[in-house]
Amino acid sequence: MRALRLIAAAILCVATQTAARADDTEPAWRASALALVPPGYVAGQAYRTDGATGYLAIYPATSNNPKIPASVFAARQALVVTLTGDATRAVSAELKPRAAPDPDNDDTDFAKLHGELAAKRATLPEGTEPCDLGAWSIDKDPNGLNVRAEPSVKARVLGTLPPPYRLKLGGRENTPDGGWLTEFRIIGFKDGWFLIEGAKSPGKDYEDEKLYPRNAPKPYAGRGWVASNKVGANYANGFTRAGGLFQAPFVDAKWMPAQHELGGPIDGDGGPKRLLACSGLWGLVESHDGVRGWWRSLCSNQVTNCS
Repeated sequence: MRALRLIAAAILCVATQTAARADDTEPAWRASALALVPPGYVAGQAYRTDGATGYLAIYPATSNNPKIPASVFAARQALVVTLTGDATRAVSAELKPRAAPDPDNDDTDFAKLHGELAAKRATLPEGTEPCDLGAWSIDKDPNGLNVRAEPSVKARVLGTLPPPYRLKLGGRENTPDGGWLTEFRIIGFKDGWFLIEGAKSPGKDYEDEKLYPRNAPKPYAGRGWVASNKVGANYANGFTRAGGLFQAPFVDAKWMPAQHELGGPIDGDGGPKRLLACSGLWGLVESHDGVRGWWRSLCSNQVTNCS
């Protein structure tokens, strides 16, 4: 996972071009094509016009449903639209499998990262969606958050993650509001549970190692499952369109404006109200104004933003 994060950091300049692409350049035919979108699907960008044929990105309406979230690894479809001779209006349309990644809309570097994650699927428990996100425990139970052997409340408890920890050094309190949170990596998702590993003692990465208390709470650092409603994170810079969320975990899916806790458009500062699911480098979240959608890249930095 460390290698994946290093590669992601190295491709920021290339990915920035994706973020800069505006959605106000949709072709004229897209508006009339919306009436041809089949039931159960949501239209995204019109990503190509080839003579009298248009191509509209399309994703299942359930893509942002946390009970059956979309997968960035799943086969994609497109609405292939027959246009009038002047390519201004849609005449008919057919849902077809989407070919290989489209160079106008797929960031090839992120596609490579997702390919590497897909290859790791065999190392995860059966049915687990591969992910790679930074996150933390938001559980305030003084007994800690249970890490379980299976994605079930009936599964064996492997260990716990400490609740927020108020660290005092030399008689002075040195901690953010609410205490240091226990951080970890999310490596998978299944049925409302996150598969995690690498949990760290709360606040240890932000303090002088020589002064960090030996009796500070120690988390279970192995691999295990935690309930998704006990997990939080911050938005990181995924180099997509800021200010909102995507209906599916793809940069050409429908984009929806969303706000952060203080009321402005969401960006790489702060985090969502809830983290619901994940797929690859994407997290399915709920914003503070109630919009549910996908944001690419989440992190667990507690002292600054993750851009």
